[in-house]
Amino acid sequence: MFGTSPAPEPKGADVNRLLNDLWSELGMVRPAVAGATPASATKTPVPTSAPTAIARSTTAAATAPVLRPANTSSSVTCSQPTGTTTASTKNVAARPPVPRAPDVKPIEVSTVAPGAVESMLPPTSPMGFFPKAVRTLKEVGSSEDEVGRSILKLLAARGAHPGRKIAAHLKLLFPIVEEILRDLRKDQFVAMKGEGFAGDYTYVMTDKGLTYAKEFARKCTYFGATPVTLGQYCEAVKAQCVAEQKIKAADLKRAFHDLQLEDALMQTLGPAVNSGRGMFLFGQPGNGKTSVAERVARSFGEAIWIPRALGIDGQIIRVFDPSIHEEVGKDDPQIKRLDPVDVDQRWVRVRRPTVVAGGELTMDELEVTQDKNSGICEAPLQLKSNGGVLLIDDFGRQRMPVDELLNRWIIPLEKRYDLLNLPSGKKVQVPFDQLVIFSTNLEPKDLVDDAFLRRIPYKIEVPDPTARQFHHIFEIMCGKLGIPYNVEMVNYLIETHYVAKNRAMRACHPRDLLMQIKNLCIYEDREPVMTKEAIEFAVRCYFSVLG
Repeated sequence: MFGTSPAPEPKGADVNRLLNDLWSELGMVRPAVAGATPASATKTPVPTSAPTAIARSTTAAATAPVLRPANTSSSVTCSQPTGTTTASTKNVAARPPVPRAPDVKPIEVSTVAPGAVESMLPPTSPMGFFPKAVRTLKEVGSSEDEVGRSILKLLAARGAHPGRKIAAHLKLLFPIVEEILRDLRKDQFVAMKGEGFAGDYTYVMTDKGLTYAKEFARKCTYFGATPVTLGQYCEAVKAQCVAEQKIKAADLKRAFHDLQLEDALMQTLGPAVNSGRGMFLFGQPGNGKTSVAERVARSFGEAIWIPRALGIDGQIIRVFDPSIHEEVGKDDPQIKRLDPVDVDQRWVRVRRPTVVAGGELTMDELEVTQDKNSGICEAPLQLKSNGGVLLIDDFGRQRMPVDELLNRWIIPLEKRYDLLNLPSGKKVQVPFDQLVIFSTNLEPKDLVDDAFLRRIPYKIEVPDPTARQFHHIFEIMCGKLGIPYNVEMVNYLIETHYVAKNRAMRACHPRDLLMQIKNLCIYEDREPVMTKEAIEFAVRCYFSVLG
């Protein structure tokens, strides 16, 4: 499933061996062709489960003119006389019928153990990790029954669809879906509509199929991308592990270029990020703890592959969340180098996520939740943050007791795996691979005991900015808000309203005060500028209650 880049196309003598294997697999004798090696002379064994999609070079096509493409898609199959069984459908009778009757107990999803999945690309590969396209139903990890149910629910909800469009919707290769459509048609669940085009047909639902589709939809309405197995997901997380992403000082400076931080703070943040174990950020409110945490994921400097959905023990769990995950565009370096037909489309490439949970966090958000109407499950926050950063903001102000939240995190932080409760009552072990950051305005020792603090090796204080940093923040924010930077006015503000009032400077003050000034200037219909009058107005409004 996950492997190296596709092997080069066969040339020379390999072409004859490939063609002999193909004709032997089809149960036919290859016609005599000049320069061809007889099939009997070929000793290469052919697996019975070999896929029908075979990449052939131009030389191979010229050597064997009797083989013709069955369609114009990127996956090429061999045309043959009517009634001849292809390699991919040769053992179709051995599979269970599609789909099962409603009164039969639903089939459980068979998950692939992590060790049974093909390993990732070697670290030295210039292509890096990517989910390799699956060519057979066995590699997909779902049963024919499960894919058949998704097809029926899709046709029932969306109407007639061409076979290739169905395959694209399920994120599977057309030859895989074509086999299942053939079986569905044989069992009179679907019918073909109109004439075929380029080896494809438009499929519609029969009355029998509609009855079954309604029954299947009552249990679960999902008919999106075919789920990835838990074993495949574990392999992907391992290949893209946060702890393996070692950053340098230059990476951290690039990620924090728009923040003003002391060199000592940056010196501590670097090793903390590289540890991949977690950290406490504490300090006064308004000094940028949340901003620091949100920029940590940027320092990793790359995107990751995540599944659109997971299939675990018969449950469909959505992982890809557009509100959290930012899909990369075609400009991504790896996307540019990869051919789409070589990538498993059930996966999506996103920037390393930053998931923020504040005071509204509840225990339910840390478990798999199932929608009672659709039957579809939603992944918990920690699963969605795998490969990135999980920020627990305003730690200590959650609605749940602190002890309850800490007890929930002790094992995952120590063991790097989490135990999730499925709606069926079963517990499953999933990877816990993210940098967990606890941000709080309180002293960590006042919130948690020593046992928990030991599991968070880095406790980093984010201090108040110095006068020099305060000026620099003002300069940055002036550029963003379109207000000319005025050194004298900032000095006036510091001397009059900070030093004289014994008021502490906070990193958020320049932005907040400049917003007050800008809004005043807009109201008075004049160009936004920093004047003493504007500063006095902003200070009076902003600090009237804060002190």
